[in-house]
Amino acid sequence: MKLVYFSWIRERIGLTEEIVDLPEGVDSVADLIAWLKTRDETYALALEHDSMVRVALDHVHTDARDASLANVREVALFPPMTGG
Repeated sequence: MKLVYFSWIRERIGLTEEIVDLPEGVDSVADLIAWLKTRDETYALALEHDSMVRVALDHVHTDARDASLANVREVALFPPMTGG
């Protein structure tokens, strides 16, 4: 699965994107964020306030943390956006 990071999440993790093999049991957005936080300190810091993190699955925004990752090819993680 391709993970794409934006703004301060990208800066804190130090990557724009990466390809990962999800471990067994990582089936939802919530599972993914929880797993990423265990990978190392940079992910834990970047996702420290995970309720603020916005998610897009294959370019479609979702607020559902229980959204399934089945058949999802790309997950984007980004901070809240503001309008101007």
